[in-house]
Amino acid sequence: MQAKEIRELSVDELAMRERELKESLFMLKLRQGTNQLESSARLLQTKRDLARIHTIRRERELSNRK
Repeated sequence: MQAKEIRELSVDELAMRERELKESLFMLKLRQGTNQLESSARLLQTKRDLARIHTIRRERELSNRK
């Protein structure tokens, strides 16, 4: 998911997407621990998407303070 796409989401949609990514990350880590993970790149991509969401939420929070 690109940052541009994330910026278009509402606050509620961001929270929902964040929750989904956290669940997905948990499942991927579980699969990695049991050697059932097909692609480690998916784990990295999920982490990056989650970081993008956190960054954009923080940007919005700081812009609302001003």
